[in-house]
Amino acid sequence: MEQYTIRKATLTDLMTLKSFEQEIIRAERPYDPTLDEHPISYYDLRELILSNSAIVMVAEINARLIGSGYGQIREAKSYLIHESYAYLGFMYTHPGYRGKGVNKAIVEALKDWSKSKGLTEIRLTVYKDNTKAIKAYEKAGFREHIVEMRTEVNL
Repeated sequence: MEQYTIRKATLTDLMTLKSFEQEIIRAERPYDPTLDEHPISYYDLRELILSNSAIVMVAEINARLIGSGYGQIREAKSYLIHESYAYLGFMYTHPGYRGKGVNKAIVEALKDWSKSKGLTEIRLTVYKDNTKAIKAYEKAGFREHIVEMRTEVNL
């Protein structure tokens, strides 16, 4: 089995990371009828890479990117026991490498980064019907915490 490494993303990774973002959006469209049908972008990847309050991690094999994820320091609500937390997003693993621990390794690197920033809380969001992603996050130690609900209002 090929060995992958986890490292901090650089601006030279940007084009590949933008293609990962589009794959994430394509995979999530069936779960979210509120996504605009036109081309969209979730993240300002350049800003995340350059930010002092965020980190983008990638997995690579032989200089080829196969996975990604970011951690970002966010301010917590005033009523919570922590002042800030790490929010994780942009979790992607190339289909040929799924089930091989890539996502878990990226999450572990992001947990280490969170600890280095003094953060004791890590959160992420996932669509409730995305059972594969939920299972991957559960393997990395996450548990369901809150359910967000929505409805449409007819005008």
